[in-house]
Amino acid sequence: MKEKLAEKYNPKDDESKGFAFLGVFLTVIGFLIVLLTQNKDRYAMFYAKQGLVLFIGFMIASIVHWIFAWIPIVGWIVYTVTWIIVLVLWIQGLFYSLSGKEKDIFLIGELARKIKV
Repeated sequence: MKEKLAEKYNPKDDESKGFAFLGVFLTVIGFLIVLLTQNKDRYAMFYAKQGLVLFIGFMIASIVHWIFAWIPIVGWIVYTVTWIIVLVLWIQGLFYSLSGKEKDIFLIGELARKIKV
């Protein structure tokens, strides 16, 4: 029984999950870290690309906030909704990166697949 468990455990899996988590958690910085250190690791790069797209989403949310900030009530509603969406997608990516399976973050995964590195 112990032999079967030892065969299934692969430290590389934990390393890949760690770099995948880092790629999503630190977004653009995480993408660069994974690109420079683990660019052959398909799993880590999968989530690092999604982290990069999340960073772009953060920037778009900032621009939307800046544009609508001048409108009293609508601006606060747009600001709140935009940041909640981005935060939920980021948290979803964090959980997915630790799952060990390649899962697309809603709205982000398809865009990340278009990035060729």
